[in-house]
Amino acid sequence: MKITLNGVPRDLNGPTVQQALTEIGLGQAKVATALNGDFLPAGIRTTTTLKDGDALEVVAPMQGG
Repeated sequence: MKITLNGVPRDLNGPTVQQALTEIGLGQAKVATALNGDFLPAGIRTTTTLKDGDALEVVAPMQGG
């Protein structure tokens, strides 16, 4: 399926957000996610499906100051 990942068009298999994260190498990473502009809690990534045209934002926490 074609989605926008962090502003960049991508073809991913999905079909869930968690499977998409695994596909891009972030399956076990501690990240924050938003789907179509709405915060997506980690607990529902495995049951939230993606569809063509969705926009997924993935943000990793940063340390420092």
